[in-house]
Amino acid sequence: MALVELSVVEQRYRAVLAVLAGATVTEVAASLGVSRQTVSGWKSRYEASGLAGLADRSRRPASCPHQASAEVETAVCELRRKHPRWGPRRIAFVVERSGAVTPVPSRMTVYRILVRHGLIEPGVRRRKRSDYKRWQRDRPMQLWQMDIVGGVMLVDPVTGELTEAKVVTGVDDHSRYCVIAQVVERATGRAVCAAFAGALQRFGVPEEVLTDNGKQFTDRFGHGGEVLFDRICRENGIAHRLTQPASPTTTGKVERFHQTLRRELLDDCGVFESVEDAQAALDRWVEEYNSIRPHQALDMQSPADRFTPVPDGERDMLGVRVPGMLAVVPPQRTPPADPEPVDVPPVPAVLSELVPVEAGGPVEFERVVPASGNLQVAGKQFWLGPSRSGLTVTFWADTSVIHLLIAGTRIKTVRSHLSVADLGRLAARGGRAAGPPPLPTGDGVAFEVDRVVNNSGLVGLGGHQVLAAEILGG
Repeated sequence: MALVELSVVEQRYRAVLAVLAGATVTEVAASLGVSRQTVSGWKSRYEASGLAGLADRSRRPASCPHQASAEVETAVCELRRKHPRWGPRRIAFVVERSGAVTPVPSRMTVYRILVRHGLIEPGVRRRKRSDYKRWQRDRPMQLWQMDIVGGVMLVDPVTGELTEAKVVTGVDDHSRYCVIAQVVERATGRAVCAAFAGALQRFGVPEEVLTDNGKQFTDRFGHGGEVLFDRICRENGIAHRLTQPASPTTTGKVERFHQTLRRELLDDCGVFESVEDAQAALDRWVEEYNSIRPHQALDMQSPADRFTPVPDGERDMLGVRVPGMLAVVPPQRTPPADPEPVDVPPVPAVLSELVPVEAGGPVEFERVVPASGNLQVAGKQFWLGPSRSGLTVTFWADTSVIHLLIAGTRIKTVRSHLSVADLGRLAARGGRAAGPPPLPTGDGVAFEVDRVVNNSGLVGLGGHQVLAAEILGG
């Protein structure tokens, strides 16, 4: 005889029929391997609801007093969607601080809500490490940690070429306040020092600065000389501390800042058309990081709650010693307000509609000399000196030669490094078709040239070695 598998309801129904036919509850329970109370319960459910009463019933409680309300779940999900990188602890703190919903959810409740709505991936819980020892300075402005991070992508609006810019970063060790966040096309020693000098003028001089052994910060593993960063530290009485090689945890706070910067901004911001656009986006994020975003290492305070710069009076009295080549304009104490929109007359989309630029033909354009005195055009630097900062320089350029003029007077002529494509990009960015080249200098007329003094104090001039002074080397 073939075996027939009975359903659960059918088995229970046969047990109830056996009891109704005269069998004792004990006998039926023993034959099925269940308790007498179970068989009696089946009989009662059958008498009350018929066959439907023998089906399995849900064990879920009718109510759950500790379950989060719909208002709490809505507040949690909205915060997560607004800040996709915030975790349960930070969201729970902000919900509690806002006072918008009650009861206040715990961190674990927020975590379960995020998992239930698919806003976070459930992960394996990690045991807290007890062997980590966190160290930090006792008060702000005792120690800054500085570093350089990449990940800022720039796109040329004409060619579509992608390049990666860098960010010079610095955080205060005690408060985690971001004191430096400067986007630079190339993280040269001068660019890093300019960002450092700007922070010194804005916040004052810290007691110490901790960096890695990058060549922008030290010549520790080179010839052992003093780089520009060391000079700024020495002249302002700042103790420059260096990490041991291959020990990134020594500058752990600025490295952790980089992780937050990547996760909350750089990973999702896409590409920028200019350094200025990238800097504007970074400034907005830094303002939120410093003043609004709760910091878990600070017991959910913001860095601004624990940071205090050097007082203005003390800062003005002591001053900041910055090399002339890095002279910067003192920053404003408060960010400028957004300018009011103004009506401007319509202009052509490109200047070539007024004066057509022939392919490969000479181009004229203007640039303003920065405070450093070092202009950069199409990847080439033109040294004009800090004394000319703020002046407008007119460039006359073709594929053979570049002339630099100030107020109509030619001050420098160099061999051109520009290609036809470079000239096209300069024309598209505001250049115009150039007239005839500046007149050549007459015989016997004085002109200026720039030379770099070598370590022996000599400069090359017209095929001759001219002695300047060894102290002027570099």
